Amino acid sequence: MGAGKSSVGRRLERRTGFHRFDTDEMVSAKFNLSISQVFEQHGEDAFREAENEVLRTFESQHAAIIVTGGGIVLREENRNLLRQLGMIVYLEANEEILFERASRRASRPLLRTADPRATMKELMVKRLPLYGSIADLTVDTSQLDQSEVCDFILQNLRTVTKD
Repeated sequence: MGAGKSSVGRRLERRTGFHRFDTDEMVSAKFNLSISQVFEQHGEDAFREAENEVLRTFESQHAAIIVTGGGIVLREENRNLLRQLGMIVYLEANEEILFERASRRASRPLLRTADPRATMKELMVKRLPLYGSIADLTVDTSQLDQSEVCDFILQNLRTVTKD
């Protein structure tokens, strides 16, 4: 949350010509609701199930950019699916920057708590090891703009191989 996944995904799509799929956008379309409304009306479990269903549709895709929500790594099945799909790029940033970026939008359902900063920290503690376990390439976006992040990813595509 706040690392720049959606923005970088859109920019990579323009620069590479590969089609971009955003799992959050697809879940939103499936429910015909915003992500916040999905969480409010159906709960996080329903969102995570729909997210998994969307991810399973990519098994037959070719040369595409798949942008996922930050919590997709919570399910082992999703991590396995992501590994099968291709190169996994993990966008990270320091906690302070992530919180500042994520706080710009009031539409972050997981941060609608009494202590959003503590919630963000809890999410990071759960997710960071999972991201690290599947990432082929990690990009620290703390001090980079979207164009620099794209440059880094594209420069490193050729050096990263799947097992």
